[in-house]
Amino acid sequence: MALEMKVPSPGESITEVEIAEWLVATGDWVEKDQAIAEVDSDKATLELPAEASGIITLMAEEGDAVEVGAVVCLIDTEAENPNGGSKDVDNAPSSMGGGDEGGNTGDVAKEMQKDNPENKSTGGKAPQPEKAKETYASGTPSPAAKKVLDEKGIDAKSVSGSGRDGRITKEDAVNAKPSMGTPGTGSRGESRTKLSMLRRKVAERLVSVKNETAMLTTFNEVDMKPIFDLRKDHKETFKAKHGVSLGFMSFFTKAVTRALELYPAVNSMIDGKEMISFDYKDISIAVSGPKGLMVPVIRNAENLSFRGVEQEVKRLALRARDGDITVDEMTGGTFTITNGGVFGSMMSTPIINPPQSAILGMHNIIERPVVVDGNIVARPMMYLAVSYDHRIIDGKESVGFLVAIKEALEDPINLLMDGDVKKALEL
Repeated sequence: MALEMKVPSPGESITEVEIAEWLVATGDWVEKDQAIAEVDSDKATLELPAEASGIITLMAEEGDAVEVGAVVCLIDTEAENPNGGSKDVDNAPSSMGGGDEGGNTGDVAKEMQKDNPENKSTGGKAPQPEKAKETYASGTPSPAAKKVLDEKGIDAKSVSGSGRDGRITKEDAVNAKPSMGTPGTGSRGESRTKLSMLRRKVAERLVSVKNETAMLTTFNEVDMKPIFDLRKDHKETFKAKHGVSLGFMSFFTKAVTRALELYPAVNSMIDGKEMISFDYKDISIAVSGPKGLMVPVIRNAENLSFRGVEQEVKRLALRARDGDITVDEMTGGTFTITNGGVFGSMMSTPIINPPQSAILGMHNIIERPVVVDGNIVARPMMYLAVSYDHRIIDGKESVGFLVAIKEALEDPINLLMDGDVKKALEL
């Protein structure tokens, strides 16, 4: 009996996925719940577990885009484990047989031979293509090809023609690449890698943000010394009691939720001719995962303590790193925080995470000379950036919002901890 394994729905509104990688091959024995493939949706990369134990036959290739509900493999549940040994693994249904239990590789080979007459035996030698004759047309572009080459600035002499008698066709011109100069003595190889569905979707969304929003960015800087001092005094006790580190993200998340309360337009988004404002703060945290950028969401961050934020950040970051993050955990969000500083970025203009209307960019912390009470002192400084959609957020609100974050980070005891550090940190 062959069990048909179909693509499950990874989430609402997702109708298609891409086979990113098969973790098994046709003819392999698989155990129930064993991960057999990784599939990319436009929001996440997920593992596909086997629904039963048996011999597997793959019905799709890596890179194929398949609809949700489509059959991607067959599992022969009546086959015996070859390690235990009574059934011949070679008798498992062949993927080339289209899943037909009566199919065999010999019949498939014959069908392939019919469909590909070029593959017919010629006494052990492959048929040799005829040499193109040298004529006046050799190396001459067609009018359409000449137009394409002129637009690309490519000399026709550098293009090999595939048309009759060596004539350069339009397709030759389209595929032609500009000369990269005189070749050097080192390696000059190149490779092409197909972008994952997730990466392509992210690219589409980022381009749409640039084209469809009135995005502006405002900058400020924050003196991180007060937070440095708090972490120095309490991080060991905090970690010993709660099992997580007292990092920067809890301070920034608390500062953001406070600023969103003061400036609710920043916690809004456009829907057609209407503006939707939220009374909750779901904070998206940009995380770099093995498959690229992931943006899991901390739900109702306004209700979480410092401990709660740090625990949730750690949980989501680990799930993203291990590839266990779900679509639901990355769906929604009313505001995003991204930290380019962990990679050494000093300043950037972060791109809004649609359909949200604003994003905060954190950057690296550098000791710089600043003036404090008339004296020049060295302080750990960080540049902050808020990109926002000017269609619903005015300059006054965006600047006020960023200043509110700066004020909270420079006076965290009073503005984020209500004057009681031990209570706020639950020490």
